[in-house]
Amino acid sequence: MTATPVTSLSAAPLLAAARGEKPAHHPVWFMRQAGRSLPEYRKLREGVAMLDACFNPEMVCEITMQPVRRHGVDGAVLFSDIVVPLRAAGVDVDIVPGTGPVLAEPVRDKRGVEALPELDPAQVQPVLDGIGLLRGELGGTPLIGFAGAPFTLASYLVEGGPSRNHERTKALMHAEPEVWHALLARVAQITGTFLRAQVDAGVAAVQLFDSWAGALSERDYREYVLPHSTAVLQSVTGVPKIHFGVGTSELLPAMREAGADVVGVDWRLPLDVAVRRLGPDVVVQGNLDPAVLFAGWPAVEREVRRIVEEGKAAAGHIFNLGHGVLPDTDPDVLTKVVELVHSL
Repeated sequence: MTATPVTSLSAAPLLAAARGEKPAHHPVWFMRQAGRSLPEYRKLREGVAMLDACFNPEMVCEITMQPVRRHGVDGAVLFSDIVVPLRAAGVDVDIVPGTGPVLAEPVRDKRGVEALPELDPAQVQPVLDGIGLLRGELGGTPLIGFAGAPFTLASYLVEGGPSRNHERTKALMHAEPEVWHALLARVAQITGTFLRAQVDAGVAAVQLFDSWAGALSERDYREYVLPHSTAVLQSVTGVPKIHFGVGTSELLPAMREAGADVVGVDWRLPLDVAVRRLGPDVVVQGNLDPAVLFAGWPAVEREVRRIVEEGKAAAGHIFNLGHGVLPDTDPDVLTKVVELVHSL
């Protein structure tokens, strides 16, 4: 099948909304839509480690396609993980079931930072091959590439795994700011290289995902993180850029300054309030609480309608969840949400 050029996707509702234009219908996709909520995903992944799947082009293609076929969403998000570029570059990281990313050797000093490798795009060739396969399958549905933002990746590197309080991360940030900035600069290089490689391979939009930025004050975010997220986003051109963080209601204006075209908003802040903080010319993405999907259809419908109405305060709105699809979510509810959003 002949690949569909990215330029032919310009009228796709998701991309039109990202540019602040009026789309043919209200666009919707879901973070983590390609994942554990789908029985076909669980069947395909049986016995296959997460990172092995992320480096298998055929699995990347199939898993990315599954929610597009099932739900009719307006965007396919590349099946991957935020630690993929670290693993590809040679960092000893694995995803432990029930725990998350775990580093064999945490990075906590200047020597550790200097030992971090750079990423060569050839090291993520299996991911790029998966994108090539997807371009032949997706037709008019845009493919969204993504990467973890510098702070989140740095936190995993410093803590050695997931952390509730990020105490080692914050200690390094405040005690040794030169080492901290060197670490984030190196991680930003890796992230930027990964995103640009995805764009070159054919993704139509990208999302920079900052899972842990909500642990920071605005002052610390601006001083220790914003310059590096800005460097990543400025290094990517030619496609719409989405910037999303969890628990970042107080950081939204600063996150917008990093240079994204679309600001993702989690479920903690109504979209119209977010727009007042960000400015009326902003395009927003979000922000149904993923837990509401368990509340029964009347509650889900009420919340979806509210969010779509609040999103009208922005220059553009891409409907999404306020974080990722939870594993036990009924896929049929997601399909009904897509149908409802498209009807509004």
